[in-house]
Amino acid sequence: MTLLHHTAEGPADAPVLLLGPSLGTSLRLWEAQLPALARGHRVVRYDLPGHGGSPAALLREHSVPALAALVLELADSLGAERFDYAGVSLGGAVGAWLAAHHPDRVASLALVCASARFGDPETWRERAARVRAEGVEWLAGTAAARWFTPGHQETEATRALIADQRAAAPAGYAACCDALADYDLTDRLSAITARTLVVAGRQDLATPPVHARRLADGIARATLVEIDGAAHLAPAEQPERVLHALLDHLAP
Repeated sequence: MTLLHHTAEGPADAPVLLLGPSLGTSLRLWEAQLPALARGHRVVRYDLPGHGGSPAALLREHSVPALAALVLELADSLGAERFDYAGVSLGGAVGAWLAAHHPDRVASLALVCASARFGDPETWRERAARVRAEGVEWLAGTAAARWFTPGHQETEATRALIADQRAAAPAGYAACCDALADYDLTDRLSAITARTLVVAGRQDLATPPVHARRLADGIARATLVEIDGAAHLAPAEQPERVLHALLDHLAP
């Protein structure tokens, strides 16, 4: 069985924390938070199909449930019957779906710059069609404007994330767009019973804070944190503030 490409760091006997990336990025989206999170958790970061080291062909059905099934296969391979989960954007959608449909597996949940429904489905289908026809270079050219706040000072970390977008396999990226087009968890949020943190970037244009508020309103006892000076990739743009929110959330 071929698994999602992943890394595992931290004590082997510690609680497992799965970290999901955003569309167009790789597992290095969580690089800044890794050292602190790995002190108390076995931190497992994974790549989406067609991103980083994960083959695009892993995603046979273009849906969030199919992505979630791949994550469960990964967790099973690690012997993690129950795990904490944090994800950004599409990575967050995977975690929310798992928490709603497999509540016995998800001990706690953190949704970063995520949504119960990512806008107009037709917009995602159009993006998928263009990527299949033209590739992803045009997306790499607009990534900084979509992911970071205006005037963001480029760093080595943010340059690496844009390189991830440029390197994404068009077939895998387009399949993930199809998954987002069909994703709508609005009517299932009340099924999420895991202790949940919702993090919003106040300058996020892709999933504005109103999306985070809807998540927090729909999930019982969810905690909402809004971070100023952050757009869609808050863990890269405001790494310390995202880390502190996560550490508070994960504390016993």
